[in-house]
Amino acid sequence: MQLSPALAATGTYPFVQLEQAKRRLAAEGVDLLDFGKGDPREPTDPMIRNALADSLTEISTYPLAEGLPELREAVAGWCQRRFGVGLDPATEIVPTYGSKEAIFLLAQVVVDRDGDKPLVVTTQPGYPVPDRGATFAGAQVDQLPLEEANGFLPDLDSVPEQTWGRAAIVWLNYPNNPTGAVAPLEFLRRAADLSREHDFLLACDEAYSELWFDAPPHSALEVREHGNVAVFNTLSKRSSMTGYRSGFVAADAGLIAALKQYRPSVGTAPQEFVQRASVVAWNDEEHVERTRAAYRRKRDALLPTLESKGLRIAGGRSATMFLWLEAPSDDIAERLLEHGIIVSPGSFFGPAGSGYFRMALVPTEEECRRAATILERVL
Repeated sequence: MQLSPALAATGTYPFVQLEQAKRRLAAEGVDLLDFGKGDPREPTDPMIRNALADSLTEISTYPLAEGLPELREAVAGWCQRRFGVGLDPATEIVPTYGSKEAIFLLAQVVVDRDGDKPLVVTTQPGYPVPDRGATFAGAQVDQLPLEEANGFLPDLDSVPEQTWGRAAIVWLNYPNNPTGAVAPLEFLRRAADLSREHDFLLACDEAYSELWFDAPPHSALEVREHGNVAVFNTLSKRSSMTGYRSGFVAADAGLIAALKQYRPSVGTAPQEFVQRASVVAWNDEEHVERTRAAYRRKRDALLPTLESKGLRIAGGRSATMFLWLEAPSDDIAERLLEHGIIVSPGSFFGPAGSGYFRMALVPTEEECRRAATILERVL
């Protein structure tokens, strides 16, 4: 049987490798502390779970791709409160099945691989899904390096004019996975200006916008008047709802109309009971504040030991659930794995990630303290 060459080109998803290592070690009886995959273990707030349960009906129907009006209105209200940006819930928002599927599928809606703009520009080290989605759509991919010397921001001024001219989509992800970097508003405005000048879509993955410690990060929604901007966000991290699969895309009416036309074909609308639970989540901030406090405690449980052992935090300290650390040796992930601590090698996120590793602050606070004790002993 012949398979798609795009499947072979993308290879094994990096975190599948971590899952395989976890199963092997668990079978050997190793007590694992998993800082590898960014899957929150914080409890979903009871009011959200209750809203979902209360929305279960005797008869189930297919959800509409455009989403419930109540959910689109809740998202618009949140964007107004959080970023001071007014969006039309009828024409500028579409709910999504988390943000991953929408990020993966965007190139299929936007890119004409036989036209004069067949290119999708991404950044690395980074989340691999935009690249993989572009590859499956038959687009070309160009990766901009995120370097520590530039604050893990792409150097927009060094990008050739030809690249901008061929680009259909340029992806940004801030607050950034894996580095934890945050984008200044001036940087986002410059990127939006470029999107208008060169007629590409600036697509911004903002999944970690609500996990911050010092000041709330900016959103590309705040510069949408400067260019062609689409923002992707999700309840997965903000509200610890990864399994619910609920997010949204906010963009101009033309792109949202195209997404509404495309999405019924792939059947990725969140279930209606999930949408109704999502309304409750977007309308509440107290549970998000408690989540931020929990991540702060976990970070504070690890940082003193990491720093005392000379493990330098290379990335940002003000946002996301991630610590991006300089690797003291090429085999640091394997060494820690021997002691039951799972981390992600920086190379998982692209060649520019070499020399670093990532810790996701998803274990419990008590487990973070246990990990600190192990690190104190073995490093």
